[in-house]
Amino acid sequence: MALLGYRSSGADLPYGHPEWAHGVAMEGYFWRITDPSAQRTVIALIGVQTDRSGRWALTGLGASDGFWRHDVLPIAEARPAGLGARASGPGRSFVGTDERVTVDLGPDATLDIQLDGLNRWPARRAFGGSSVFQTIPGLNQYWHPWLLGGRASGSVTVGDQHWSFDDAHIYGEKNWGKGGFPESWWWGQAQGFEEPGACVAFAGGDVVAGPFRTEVTGLVVRLPHGRVIRLGNPGTSPVVADVGDEHWHLAGRSRDWTVRIEADAPLTDAHVLPVPLVGERRAVPGAIEHLSGRLRVEVSRRGRLVWSDESTLAGLEHGGLDRAAALAESRL
Repeated sequence: MALLGYRSSGADLPYGHPEWAHGVAMEGYFWRITDPSAQRTVIALIGVQTDRSGRWALTGLGASDGFWRHDVLPIAEARPAGLGARASGPGRSFVGTDERVTVDLGPDATLDIQLDGLNRWPARRAFGGSSVFQTIPGLNQYWHPWLLGGRASGSVTVGDQHWSFDDAHIYGEKNWGKGGFPESWWWGQAQGFEEPGACVAFAGGDVVAGPFRTEVTGLVVRLPHGRVIRLGNPGTSPVVADVGDEHWHLAGRSRDWTVRIEADAPLTDAHVLPVPLVGERRAVPGAIEHLSGRLRVEVSRRGRLVWSDESTLAGLEHGGLDRAAALAESRL
């Protein structure tokens, strides 16, 4: 019972299961498909909110061709002993696990994919993407990139476009917390490099628990041969981030590793994605999201370059309610 109470605060012990649901106000799940052969990306997301009115979900499906569709579904649940969430409403449904993702947000917004050959977060690691911060109860936001590669096969319909794919790259992450999204944040993820096994992901923002407040950026690189590097602990592996609506510049270092990321994308190509308002059963514009930006990464060990590459299919995000609302209004 003590462990259940601890997890219900959002926290996880070392060697725990951060990808499982905790029972906090917001449990978010995100899958990203990168199809280098077609030069396209697809995203699917579900956020399960628990408030005084019960459980409900914000769901969404988008593509780098410019399509985006979201819906608030009144019936939702998240798995407390496994990776997965589901939601439904009149004529709408979303089911996502570590084996399959199916989305039906209308006849012109559907997805059905199978996942296999998964490169999960290393089981030998004591901590997940939030590192030691995952042990602190009551944070406003936690982050864990549980899936750093694998194969996706299936089909997607977005607007008047329909295509099937085999052996596309797949990425998955989970974010959760007691208060929904922070006041500002930044995020990025890239596959589609020359080396198909490589993956890059980062997430940063204001971390708050009571009077405790700090700015943190977690940076994860899966090297082509499979080794996973995680930077972002203040003091031992800090990451400095310079982020705007069109650029993402990160530099992280530890005793052995140095990682530099330079990414950019034009604001004119960005989606404006919604974020849920916990307690209000609605969503508002919250994030400026690029689905096919440029990202270059360089990884060095003890001063020696061990890997560098570039992807033009990167996901890049700059979050903040005021910023996203202003962009959404300017497009009306």
